[in-house]
Amino acid sequence: MGRALIIGAGGVAGVCIHKCCQNPDVFEEICIASRTKSKCDAFKEKLSGGKTKISTAQVNADHVDELIALINEFKPDVVINLALPYQDLTIMDACLATKTNYVDTANYEPLDTAKFEYKWQWAYRERFEQAGITALLGSGFDPGVTGVFSAYAMKHQFDEINYIDILDCNAGDHGYPFATNFNPEINIREVSAKGSYIEDGKWIETEPMEIKRVYNFPEIGEKDMYLLHHEELESLALNIKGIKRIRFFMTFGQSYLTHLKCLENVGMTSIEPIDFEGKKIVPLQFLKAVLPDPASLGPRTVGKTNIGCIFIGKKDGKEKTYYLYNVCDHQECYREVGSQAISFTTGVPAMIGAAMLLTGKWNKPGVHNIEEFDPDPFMEALNQFGLPWKESFHPDLVE
Repeated sequence: MGRALIIGAGGVAGVCIHKCCQNPDVFEEICIASRTKSKCDAFKEKLSGGKTKISTAQVNADHVDELIALINEFKPDVVINLALPYQDLTIMDACLATKTNYVDTANYEPLDTAKFEYKWQWAYRERFEQAGITALLGSGFDPGVTGVFSAYAMKHQFDEINYIDILDCNAGDHGYPFATNFNPEINIREVSAKGSYIEDGKWIETEPMEIKRVYNFPEIGEKDMYLLHHEELESLALNIKGIKRIRFFMTFGQSYLTHLKCLENVGMTSIEPIDFEGKKIVPLQFLKAVLPDPASLGPRTVGKTNIGCIFIGKKDGKEKTYYLYNVCDHQECYREVGSQAISFTTGVPAMIGAAMLLTGKWNKPGVHNIEEFDPDPFMEALNQFGLPWKESFHPDLVE
């Protein structure tokens, strides 16, 4: 069916590579590329021997010319960007120059400011349309599956959706006093930023962690969750009919929050460079170097995640509630692909999004968020590739 170039060799890339190899009719050939080629070679060694042909390459995703040269050499049908959000635009530039489809899991973020918004990538819309290629933005879990869930709810359950609450619960325990489940730099930037939600077409800003709710999650139980800003709010507010309010909540344990507060108070989460022994260092990048590598958490993490969306809207003039969610077990993920559930829940949808483009099930030149496509084939693939979804028509609501 096609060839995919996967850029990145972290935990999410590892899951995506495994899943591409489980879907060889669609992914006949993949090339894994990263700044550190040895990481790519390790994946190749582990997964070679199946039907999917695997090659590796070294590339610095900050350099458009290197990316263009690699794309011209490998000639992929799709580029799956699992590098850092800071590199989205260079990779999009290379896809544009070579007329290659593009998929990512997180929106672009400038290095010097924790600003999560789509304006930089949406600015590519016309150029991608004119080139006749598709950029699929945010094909992870949140953003990603949460957008597909919203499109599915809109298509099958509602005439209009007025309220969406996206709930992200990780009840996994890795046994460390403090560690982050994905890239510490991105994780801490996200959590220490101000919260915000959309109501009546306007952004309402909150202090970091100001709004807390307790929710009883199916298969997990009661957890504290906090309102955060999250990028999919911006696109869902535009693409889902009837929206009055969208909020995003994530669970955090007390130990995590206490450690984070201490680190913030002493300046370790800052992204402003400081002088240290004659060199400039960014405190948050130094902190990342001393924290456990998220990829190492897999074997020691136990428990489950539950991520989903609660919808309130109208069908045939009557108010209706609907909850779509997925429960994932950290240990089961580790047994299958050698990673914890956080990487698993992002890596599987990245493969599925790329498969939608390769099979032509989704085909719309331009730059699009995931909820703009027909959700049904994606929802089917979630069940097939390890992220089965569940639904409830009488969920507990978030006040």
